[in-house]
Amino acid sequence: MRRVVITGMGAISPAGNDMPAFWEALKNGKNGIDFITRFDTSDYKVKIAAEVKGFDPSLYMDKGEIRRNDLYTQYAVAAAAQAVEDSGIAGTLPPERLGVYFSSGIGGITTFDAESQKLHAHGPAKVSPYFIAMMIENIAAGMIAIKHNAQGPSLSVVTACATSTHTIGEAFRAIKYGYADAIIAGGSEAAICPLSIAGFTNCMAMSETNIPDSSSVPFDKRRNGFVMGEGAGALVLEEFESAKKRGAKIYAEIKGYGNTCDAFHVTAPRSDAAGTSRAITEALAEAGVSPQGRMYINAHGTSTPLNDKFETAAIKIALGDNAYKTPVSSIKSMIGHTLGAAGALESIASIMALRDGMLPPTIGYAQPDPECDLDYVPNKARKADIDAAVSVNLGFGGHNAALVFTKI
Repeated sequence: MRRVVITGMGAISPAGNDMPAFWEALKNGKNGIDFITRFDTSDYKVKIAAEVKGFDPSLYMDKGEIRRNDLYTQYAVAAAAQAVEDSGIAGTLPPERLGVYFSSGIGGITTFDAESQKLHAHGPAKVSPYFIAMMIENIAAGMIAIKHNAQGPSLSVVTACATSTHTIGEAFRAIKYGYADAIIAGGSEAAICPLSIAGFTNCMAMSETNIPDSSSVPFDKRRNGFVMGEGAGALVLEEFESAKKRGAKIYAEIKGYGNTCDAFHVTAPRSDAAGTSRAITEALAEAGVSPQGRMYINAHGTSTPLNDKFETAAIKIALGDNAYKTPVSSIKSMIGHTLGAAGALESIASIMALRDGMLPPTIGYAQPDPECDLDYVPNKARKADIDAAVSVNLGFGGHNAALVFTKI
């Protein structure tokens, strides 16, 4: 069983289009949420989202590739390219020892929406021949593999909002047990489109407050739904000895992964928080990190009434009395809920918090909720000396995942 480290990271986000810009924005509490510009929201109850701004796909793909790939794949290819460049791993491994574990919670729903409109307006002949390849969730992984000649294990896990926490966790296990020496892992989402916004609104999951600074307010008593975000996060996971031998920069070690299911309801979490707490407990146990240790938790923190209440309960179950001494925050307060990209972007935030000793805040926090009574790092980043960072994500269908990162 081998050690696994993080040697490269890349990000496309509502708060910046590379990892350093993303991290700087989080530390400064920059809010990436604003009014939707992609389409006319006059008839929509929800009018805000956290859009990626100023993204230039031509930096990473040629014109033909851009035309043939959904925006979620473009984001994924860009974040992966950044992570690979950051890691310096290109050309250092046999292609069959480099893998790609990358996916999306929804896939090419923007393409699905646009091509459906073409079908209904103009008939079947007008549907793009690239429609299927642009829509499906595994194409981002395929494109990344092609770009980097990664011929090793390749996997696209789809577990809704826990997707990229699972891709990173499964990549960790694959390297740990010798199936690969390095894996480009992460997730991407680009679901700010008419069909998606309407669907999430009508299932009563999204905030209809429509005030950019007061709609995504995790753990706050005013919370009433999540705000849609988008983007991609990519991490290069690498076997420790291999990374050390080539003199790679190492951000952190990934030491634990928890993967559980509530087996309860398609959207609501268990009221006893058993599944989420067990994911955290199992990740800490594999990592050899005591529940009483000095850690930071980057929470799923969606700003929905049930998630934040029961995630708080899960942290208390997993950490006991130490829960009240452990800082917890949600960067969804700044970048919204990026769905399948959430786990990857939040893992990057967790790793940088660990490396720099600076915890990203939960911005917009104003009204404490008695049922959410932990330390949520309100409104301003905070210096902290921690030994481990835990990233937690939950997905529709009852999927729970947790990752534990430590200093090397």
